[in-house]
Amino acid sequence: MMKNSAYTAIPVDEKGYVAYSKEDAETWQHLFNWQQPLAQEHACASYVEGMKTLGLSEDGPAQLPEVNRVLFAETGWRLEPVDALINFKRFFGLLADKRFPAATFMRRPDQLDYLPEPDLFHEVMGHCPILCNPEFATFTHWIGKLGVQCSHEQQVALARIYWFTIEFGLIREAGTTKIFGGGILSSPKEISHSLDVSVVNHHPFDIDTILRTRYRIDIPQPNYFVMESTEQLLAIQDKKLLSRIDNAISDLKSAVI
Repeated sequence: MMKNSAYTAIPVDEKGYVAYSKEDAETWQHLFNWQQPLAQEHACASYVEGMKTLGLSEDGPAQLPEVNRVLFAETGWRLEPVDALINFKRFFGLLADKRFPAATFMRRPDQLDYLPEPDLFHEVMGHCPILCNPEFATFTHWIGKLGVQCSHEQQVALARIYWFTIEFGLIREAGTTKIFGGGILSSPKEISHSLDVSVVNHHPFDIDTILRTRYRIDIPQPNYFVMESTEQLLAIQDKKLLSRIDNAISDLKSAVI
C-alpha cells in the first residue's frame, strides 16, 4: 500500500481542521454530485444508510473532526490524518486502534474519475458510510488486530483480503450485485466499471483464491469477488486464517520458481 505519492498531505490545525482551497471545494462538489446518484443506485444498503447517518453533502470538503463526531458515536471509529500512502505496519496498527487512515489532500481536477492513491474524497465518501455499520466496522478492526501480529510477508497476503473486501468488495442483495468497497464507491468511473461483466470478472467469494490473487493499485480492477452475504465476513475471522495465509504464500512462491 505504499509507493511514491504524487500528492502531499495538507496539515491539520490544532483542532484537526484543514484550510482547503477554492479548487478543492469545487472538486469535492463536482465529485459528490457525480458520485452520489451512482452510489445511491449501486451501493449496498449499509452504504446508503451510512450516508444518511453521516449527513455528508456537496458542501465540502468534509472536515475530519465533524465526520469523527458521528463515526465515533456509531461504531467507535475515527479518522486519523496521514500522508497519502503509509506502510503496512502503520496501516494495520491504525486499524487495530479503530483509527482509519485519512489522507487530507484533494485530487487534482485532471484525476476526477480515477485516482490510484487515496485522497480525502476516497477516505470519507468511500469508507466512512460503511464504517457506520457494526459488521463492516468490526471486520475492519479485526483485520487491523490480525495485521499487527503478522510478519511483513503475511501482511502482504492479508492486504489481499482487505483489498478485495473493504476496498473493492461486491455483495449480492435481493438478487442484485451491489458495491460496498470504498475504492469503488469513491471513483465514479469504477462504480460503472466494476459492474460491467463484459469487461471485468466477477468471481465467487473464496478466501483461498483471494489470498492467491495479486492486484494492482494503478488501474481499474479487472477482478472482483462477490459475497453472498456479510456472514462470509464473519467466516473469515477464524483462528486458522494465518495457516491459510502461509499456505498461500508458499503456493505463490512455488508458482514463481
